Amino acid sequence: MLNGRAILALRSIAALVLREMSTRYGRTPGGYLWAILEPLGMILILGYVWSLLARTPSLGTSYFLFKGTGLLVLQMFTVLGSQVGRAMMFSKPLLFFPRVTWMDAILARFLLNSLVVALTTTIILTGIIVYEDIRTVLDWRKILLAMSLAALLGLGVGCLNCYLFQRFPVWEQIWAILTRPLFIISGVIFLYEEVPPLAQAILWYNPVLHLTGIMRDGFYPIYRPDYISMVYVGLWIMVPMVVGMLLLRQFHRDLLNR
Repeated sequence: MLNGRAILALRSIAALVLREMSTRYGRTPGGYLWAILEPLGMILILGYVWSLLARTPSLGTSYFLFKGTGLLVLQMFTVLGSQVGRAMMFSKPLLFFPRVTWMDAILARFLLNSLVVALTTTIILTGIIVYEDIRTVLDWRKILLAMSLAALLGLGVGCLNCYLFQRFPVWEQIWAILTRPLFIISGVIFLYEEVPPLAQAILWYNPVLHLTGIMRDGFYPIYRPDYISMVYVGLWIMVPMVVGMLLLRQFHRDLLNR
């Protein structure tokens, strides 16, 4: 049974989710449709361009599925890293009410945005498989593991960003710059095994690259990435999350009064 405090927290989170659904998606042109069209357009462009440059994709026969399995994992991380990072700024007027906490704002943003990206991923990848009549054996355990870890990685980094975005406003611009190269170095357009050994040694330290490997392992039965380290990914999830939450717990009142 839930106690009174837990029930109040759930009500606050639900109210914040509904507020964001109406403001972020309900008032923008296209709303939820744009959440699907934006990554889908990028996948179609990448797939078409690469089909002109190479005879076959690195895995399977579909350029669109290969690019999609990389891009959508990356999107889960980048969307949550940014949106969770802006959680307190988005809900700032409501955080002055005693029943609404900074943790409620973070959880509400995490739940809504992770659900939207997960549904977008499901719709796009299912559409590609059906449209191109791709016959493959899906490993749902690995697919769900990749998307879940990407969501947790976004939450962990987002918690730290939630503090940094408010304490140092310039960090939001720096973050946008730092995440742009991820498109190139996270295995969206290539396989880790295809790059030279020196590049492999450097790229290995990108945790998102490990997640794209897990995702593709779930879609391509013949692919067996042996470079993946769950411990390393777990450290990237836990360290920013713990540091960010400790900073927010200590300084959230100061941030609200800035």
